[in-house]
Amino acid sequence: MNSGHQHRVFGRRAQEHILILASGDKVRHMTVRPWMAAVAFCFVGVFSIGYLLATSYLVLRDDLIGATMARQARMQHDYEDRIAALRSQVDRITSRQLLDQQVVEDKVDKLMEQQMALTSRHGKLDNLLDRAESSGLTDKDGALPAPSSPALSSPVQSYAPDIKDKRAALTGGGIDAIEKQLASGAPADATPDNSTLAYVPSAETVGDRADRIFSNVTLSLKGVEQDQRNRVEQLTSDAGNAANAIGNVLTRFKIPVPEETAARQDDDAVGGPYIEPESNDDFNNSLAALDGALTRLEAVRSTAESLPFRNPAIGRDVTSPFGNRRDPFLGRLALHSGIDFRFSPGEKIRPSAPGKVISAGWTGGYGNMVEVDHGNGISTRYGHMSQVLVKLGDTVGRNDVIGLAGSTGRSTGTHLHYEVRQDGHAVDPVYFMNAGLKLATYIK
Repeated sequence: MNSGHQHRVFGRRAQEHILILASGDKVRHMTVRPWMAAVAFCFVGVFSIGYLLATSYLVLRDDLIGATMARQARMQHDYEDRIAALRSQVDRITSRQLLDQQVVEDKVDKLMEQQMALTSRHGKLDNLLDRAESSGLTDKDGALPAPSSPALSSPVQSYAPDIKDKRAALTGGGIDAIEKQLASGAPADATPDNSTLAYVPSAETVGDRADRIFSNVTLSLKGVEQDQRNRVEQLTSDAGNAANAIGNVLTRFKIPVPEETAARQDDDAVGGPYIEPESNDDFNNSLAALDGALTRLEAVRSTAESLPFRNPAIGRDVTSPFGNRRDPFLGRLALHSGIDFRFSPGEKIRPSAPGKVISAGWTGGYGNMVEVDHGNGISTRYGHMSQVLVKLGDTVGRNDVIGLAGSTGRSTGTHLHYEVRQDGHAVDPVYFMNAGLKLATYIK
């Protein structure tokens, strides 16, 4: 009754698991708690799993080791193949660089020859340009282009050391500039791409870049050469035209026009056997043509500058022209063999052209007179001077003072009697002065 009542009030009591151990007369019992059962179960489970894993490892160990070794072998073969491909790529790059170096050296040699030829030509032109400038054909701003190019401006490609020695013979640094352009930007094929095994050529190799640069430089040098040729031809044409213009004036006055060979001075004596030129170079021929044209221009120009084509009294009034007039003393018609210019007493008188004094002093109706010989049968007279400042045999220039204005001889007042004589006969000085106006652009 009491037991049933307790079950209804507190519920059924959980049954306990008792473990009884008997050994002889001894009996032991141990109550198995739920947590102890759980620990024992977990221990058995863990032990079982460990046992299974250990057994599996022992069984599969050889397969795992074999797979690992196979994977390592595959990786080793891959790396060996990669190294072999890179080594082959390096060999190809080295071989290509050697070929590119040879190509670059050949092109450098050709450019050296072209640039040295232009430099040599420019040296030959210096003398001709100086002569052209002195002849009034050009000025300092009209010099020929030097053998240099905007495409040529500075360090040397490391793979071509021999170029340094060749470059030393050049002037102007043109080859330095080419090499700088070759070295600008690391070549795409110089550093292999480790991400790939196959050789992939760059978009522009050193050889291609060299071809492009050298093509541009060659075109630039050809442009300079053509500019020089055009300039020489223009100077030759200008010199020929100027010489013809001066020659026509000299011919009009029946003055012999000097030839090209006559322009050489005695102290320029040259000679030797005639030998055919080494080459029929058009540029050298054009230089020879320019030299001949300048020589002829210098000859006729020198002749023209020695003749009285200038006015000895610029800005002065003409008191009596050349020709027949009424004689101021006799009152009858007489030939006035010169031109009278109004001067103030004591003013300086200068000759109209350089020459040699062949008469100086009192000369009849001229009073104090100086006569200057200009060659080619042409002479000038300066009369009625108050004082003569030169003597017989003196050589005078255009800016030398030969006397002072006065009124000596047959003169009615202070003036300059200017007279031009050709082969001993008086000619109108106006003809010479008008010709001088036409020659003003050709003679100094």
